[in-house]
Amino acid sequence: MTDVVRLEVDDRGITWITLARPDVRNAFDADLIAQLSDLLGRIDPTSRAVVLRSEGDAFCAGADLNWMRGMADFSLAENVADSRALAQMFRGLDELPMPLLARVQGAAIGGGCGLVAVADIAVASTEAVFAFTEVRLGILPAVVSPYVVRKIGFAHATTLFTTGIRFDSRRAYEVGLVEAVEEPAKLDGKIDFYLDAIVAGGPHAVNAAKRLVREVAGRPVAEVREKTVERIAGIRVSDEGQEGMRSFLERRKPKW
Repeated sequence: MTDVVRLEVDDRGITWITLARPDVRNAFDADLIAQLSDLLGRIDPTSRAVVLRSEGDAFCAGADLNWMRGMADFSLAENVADSRALAQMFRGLDELPMPLLARVQGAAIGGGCGLVAVADIAVASTEAVFAFTEVRLGILPAVVSPYVVRKIGFAHATTLFTTGIRFDSRRAYEVGLVEAVEEPAKLDGKIDFYLDAIVAGGPHAVNAAKRLVREVAGRPVAEVREKTVERIAGIRVSDEGQEGMRSFLERRKPKW
């Protein structure tokens, strides 16, 4: 089986995952889903961040046409199994303990747009286009829907899911799907900007900050107040917290 997903780690401890099916615009098929799921399970837990990127002009065009042709004849049970594999891939991305960044250089359609939504920080090129086109095919963006609704909210998700309209990177920024938009030549610089900022923080603190957002999101303040007290108290007395506070007071760089 040809490798259609690659994993590399740089000297900063950043993990780079590359979708490598540029001939079909990095579209999903069973092999890509299986390989990406497998690689996610092999990411070093001490990695500082994960960047999802792709080769060619498109970020990810969603489902591969040949794969879709095959699914047209699947039974309900076969469709459930196939969809569950895709859901497990998205779950693996969502449950990464470290920040997940998406480098969106081109079209992100259907499930490809879902990859943008599941990322903690997505940076898009001004040339990128987006769409949840599933209803145009008589199907639904079901597997990616929890991540999209969480990212952009009920109203925007309803509009985009029910119309299947294409939208540009500026609109993606307006609805909160992407964090930043840059000209193509500046895209990598913006990714590095966020990576440098992440690496400057304490490794455990950065991961805990990601987890904290998910723990308090959508819950009443009174319900999470004690949890927040416990979180800050615990990290202050941790080795990393002590080192961070001492380095600040001593006006030196922390040892991480």
